Amino acid sequence: MTRFQNSSEGISQAALAGLVAEAVQRALAQHGVLLDADALASASAIAGSITAALPFLPQTQRLAIGSFKGDLTALASEFFRAMADKIARGGPGADAAPESPVQTAGAGQPATQSIAERASELQAMLIEDWAGEVAGSTCLEEKLRIPRSTLHRWQRRGEVIGLRKGGRKHVFPLAQFVDGRPVPGISEVLSAITNPRLAWFWLTRPSPELDGRVPIEMLRDDMVEDVLRAVRALS
Repeated sequence: MTRFQNSSEGISQAALAGLVAEAVQRALAQHGVLLDADALASASAIAGSITAALPFLPQTQRLAIGSFKGDLTALASEFFRAMADKIARGGPGADAAPESPVQTAGAGQPATQSIAERASELQAMLIEDWAGEVAGSTCLEEKLRIPRSTLHRWQRRGEVIGLRKGGRKHVFPLAQFVDGRPVPGISEVLSAITNPRLAWFWLTRPSPELDGRVPIEMLRDDMVEDVLRAVRALS
């Protein structure tokens, strides 16, 4: 099975995109949407590609997208404007994929600079818009049977990531727990990236230091040493 094949569905990402594109094209035609043939084909292909990509994303990224509370219509319009402007410029890399929010460091720059630059932005954003599914101590006690005293002890020891929400309240990303316990390696990541928001941001994004893999997913798969080597290089 390739990385473009869904294990539960047994269908490739490209095949799924084609099926969605055909369905979108039929729907547009049936509802009398006035587009020329090229625009109709492009709209259908884009809708198919975007939709088909979602089932093949890592779980953490699917959770983050699912928790998005913003205006999807405005976000889609912004995406098309950016794509059209990039194509119109026609410069080097115009056909390349959109840049990731986390970029690799340039020559002479510290590896953590691109992450640190997001600090003020993350502080201003709603947690649910970027951190994935989170829960408070009451919910964790009910869902995962983690006593509040245990959760607070883990937080004091730096063994779990808590994100401040509002005044003194903290919420905890669910992806860091396996079988009711935080995954190994969280404390070492927090030692290297002391800001909890930045630490969770790094853990949940594809990392250039890990060949594009997502650190929290590697921790969940017991690939702790690989993640720790990467975060030590950052620090």
